[in-house]
Amino acid sequence: MDKKLTLSLDKTIIESAKKYAKSNNISLSKLIESYLTTLTKRRKGFAKITPLVESLSGVISLDEDFDIKDAYEDYLIEKYK
Repeated sequence: MDKKLTLSLDKTIIESAKKYAKSNNISLSKLIESYLTTLTKRRKGFAKITPLVESLSGVISLDEDFDIKDAYEDYLIEKYK
């Protein structure tokens, strides 16, 4: 069951969204509904780990005293010399 929703948005954003919707042959309501659906589905859980990513897990091991901030600082210093 569809319900109405009133939004207050910047005029230029509304015009841009209308142009985008028209160029993609979709209503502005469906465009916003699709966006909100995508947005809310992403937050429901963690992304599925692909077999490739799972196979790479644990490949690299670092020393216990390794400081990532120091390593990154050294990298930036070297990069911008």
